Amino acid sequence: MCRRDGMKLFLKGERCHTEKCAIEKRNFAPGQHGKDRRPKIVGYGLQLREKQKARRFYGLLETQFRSQFEKASRAKGITGDVLLGRLERRLDNVIYRMGLATSRPQARQVVRHGHIQVNGRKCNIPSAVVKINDIVEVREKSRKHTGILAARDATAHAPTPNWLEVDRDALRARVLSVPKREELVQIQLNEQLIVELYSK
Repeated sequence: MCRRDGMKLFLKGERCHTEKCAIEKRNFAPGQHGKDRRPKIVGYGLQLREKQKARRFYGLLETQFRSQFEKASRAKGITGDVLLGRLERRLDNVIYRMGLATSRPQARQVVRHGHIQVNGRKCNIPSAVVKINDIVEVREKSRKHTGILAARDATAHAPTPNWLEVDRDALRARVLSVPKREELVQIQLNEQLIVELYSK
């Protein structure tokens, strides 16, 4: 998927930071004619590529992504910014940003297996959107989980976003604010093209 979009989408955790990354080894499109010149993409194709890039980056299915867009379009503010803000505040992404998982698929698994609580209550729904002042933490029974502790140690070098207050030792974080546009994604993304695609 990274090769299809021509950039790293950080789908494989720590592997993406090594020379084993697919983009590092074969930076051309997949398929028989991948090494041929990439065709110029315009109009609808450009909008579709941006949408697919965002969808794959956050690990959502088409229906889930469309649902997030519809909720963002009904909210106040710039639709593209609201959409990315909602995607960033999904519980699985918050766990990834806290450094308790090396990739978003791993973070989703941590949530689904019931290791996380929000405001003192167990939450195993990866798509739950956290709000300002919500406390996200690992449940008491899971504080010695080897996978979570290993991920925390492996991501010790990763920066913490400004909209989260993270206590890595206590395996806890508090949501300080709604993420600003410049804090949102690690990849180059033009959310306006996504809005144009769904507005047709």
